[in-house]
Amino acid sequence: MLNATRVETVGRGAAGAGIFAADGVEALVQPRWYAAYTRANHEKRVADQLAEREVEHFLPQYESVRKWKDRRVRLQMPLFPGYVFVHLALQNRLNVLQVPGVACLVGFAGKPAAVPEEEFAKIRGFLKLGLRAEPHPYLKAGRRVRVRSGPLQGLEGIILRRKNSCRLVISLELIQRAMVVDVDAADVEALR
Repeated sequence: MLNATRVETVGRGAAGAGIFAADGVEALVQPRWYAAYTRANHEKRVADQLAEREVEHFLPQYESVRKWKDRRVRLQMPLFPGYVFVHLALQNRLNVLQVPGVACLVGFAGKPAAVPEEEFAKIRGFLKLGLRAEPHPYLKAGRRVRVRSGPLQGLEGIILRRKNSCRLVISLELIQRAMVVDVDAADVEALR
């Protein structure tokens, strides 16, 4: 359930008063990445509609193997359930908000908040490399580390150790969601 102060709804009026990011007019015309909150299980439909409207978007997915009665099936599931990322200037936000299945753009105090560009670029980059990532419960506490080498270089997260393996939990603060990837313990360094 979303906190009402974190979202912008469509019914704010045509003038759009009070929806600008902290840097005002620049946010209106400068394209940035935003998280669009969708109805449950509508992420793929929303992504298809955004593609038809020629809106740049990103729907990170992972492969899940599910066992049904008679067979096993490989499914592509959203890495961050309920969210599709869109790249747009806020003046064009209606192209996204009018898509069936989109509830709102995620933000604070009624103002859409952009996803931090560096964080988003690194996540998008390592997913394009084909590294396996899975959803994970959002964590606030734990031993924070930075990856110092490899395809995840520069990413920060919380390290989990299980038996003989290390996993890195990478959290997106804006949407309060996290994903987990396998890392080599030699590739990480503790943050102070």
